[in-house]
Amino acid sequence: MSTSPEPTPIRVALVDDQQLVRAGFALVINSQPDMEIVGEASDGAQALRLLDSYTADVVLMDVRMAGMDGLTATEQLTSRGADGPKVVILTTFDLDEYVMRAIKAGASGFLLKDVPPEDMLHAIRTVHAGDGVIAPSSTKRLIERLAVILPDEQKAPPAVLESLTDREREVLVLMARGRSNTEIAADLFVAEATVKTHVGRVLSKLGARDRVQAVVVAYETGLVRPGS
Repeated sequence: MSTSPEPTPIRVALVDDQQLVRAGFALVINSQPDMEIVGEASDGAQALRLLDSYTADVVLMDVRMAGMDGLTATEQLTSRGADGPKVVILTTFDLDEYVMRAIKAGASGFLLKDVPPEDMLHAIRTVHAGDGVIAPSSTKRLIERLAVILPDEQKAPPAVLESLTDREREVLVLMARGRSNTEIAADLFVAEATVKTHVGRVLSKLGARDRVQAVVVAYETGLVRPGS
């Protein structure tokens, strides 16, 4: 009787200039049967060299480091194409203005460094599955605040939304409000599978890597306004 092969663990790379922080994160991640640490780096440049040699699915990237910072490294990593690792920014600040630049560059979300271990593990699994870490209220507040102060020349023209159907626009608005697929399905009185289809089409039409990217577009175009 044949047995199915074990699923490949999620390969995680840690980038932080504090060795104790990396050690703590590594201890938690390596304790999980579905995850493994494939490498550690102390700055962005070292991380890029590391990821030339090792394949990672998710990178936990500190935003502020000596040498090459996490923002520059994120931009270079995500510019390698859709097959590259997903990046989650680590920050000590609940509202860090630099995180918007990282999200716009292709990062899939951000985590506070003092996040509970179970939340960090959930975030890694969520990002690996293709969703952005957008659900926590802190993420929503960050995007709302920074959408206000984003310079006009960086904002997306409303024309990018023209390809969306009315229903897809509804779904995008609810995504921007931090609603999960289950909650969106309840709001719109449709099946969750239908919502997943709509979300997939929204991401495809907007050229967004994940929900975080789509939500940024929703704010940039004015489809959703802070506080609405």
